[in-house]
Amino acid sequence: MANEDISKLSIGWIGAGRMGYAMAYLLLQAGCDVTVWNRTRSKAEPLTESGAKIVDSPAELAGCDVIFTMVAGPDDLIQVISGPQGVLSNTVSTPRIFVDCTSVNDEASDVVRDATAARGAAYLVASVSGNAKVVKAERLTVVSSGPKETFDEVEPLLKVIGPNGVIHVGDADMARAMKICHNVFLGVVTQSLAEICVLAEKYGVKRSDFMEFMNQSVMGSTFSKYKTPSFVNLDLTPTFTPLLLKKDMDLGLSLARELGVPMPVAAATREMIQSAVGQGHTDCDFAVLLHQEAENAGLKLEPENIEVSDGLSSAAK
Repeated sequence: MANEDISKLSIGWIGAGRMGYAMAYLLLQAGCDVTVWNRTRSKAEPLTESGAKIVDSPAELAGCDVIFTMVAGPDDLIQVISGPQGVLSNTVSTPRIFVDCTSVNDEASDVVRDATAARGAAYLVASVSGNAKVVKAERLTVVSSGPKETFDEVEPLLKVIGPNGVIHVGDADMARAMKICHNVFLGVVTQSLAEICVLAEKYGVKRSDFMEFMNQSVMGSTFSKYKTPSFVNLDLTPTFTPLLLKKDMDLGLSLARELGVPMPVAAATREMIQSAVGQGHTDCDFAVLLHQEAENAGLKLEPENIEVSDGLSSAAK
């Protein structure tokens, strides 16, 4: 399918949270025909200003060519596809293709794959690396798995959502495994960055100076640059919550047990994230791990209140 043909497809979008909203917006900006369902309708309604249509149940999306899902977890995915009000509860029409971007376990994915296959629809996994701010900066990366012919058909749509890169890696849930491994590493790197940042500050080094040095060194990364404003100015506006990170750590450690892979560093990190969740840090940004580390070290953090780059702003349009 050529890029100029994407506007000819009718797209159903399920899930207008922070990520889903930003991804659907990119499709609308590219001229796509997008109809949206979200559990809380009011969160999706601003998308109408960009041309979206809003429906009151997933079942109303059954007439679309392609369905995208970006929901909170496995139970939500099963409900919106094969639940009582799910897309497949509509027996009159069935979308040709389902594309799931949610981080779920293989069991939930198998349930949805079987349910869609029973209706003659194709099912593709399209896991993403990034958050809403990354989406807006057009730096999202997509890894997909499933039937190659299905991937080839929706690849132009995936490239709208993930202009930073779209790859196909194989069949079934291969992409989910890659995303889970990615997010386990995200947790480990964040906890490690929090530890060394607190160590440097307790010695007397300003966080901004330490992060500048880190970002310019061989150890710097897109992620360390992106997280610098949060670490320096202590902004916990959520991009990805500790609760969601814990979910992915649990998925990764479960996979590791199944495959017999020892992951002691990841296991220890998971307990630090659980501690943050247990203290009520569920709706803030996962950068709260820095605050928790500082508290454990007897260090009182103060925001530096200075302008620092996140490495993404210059890419935003």
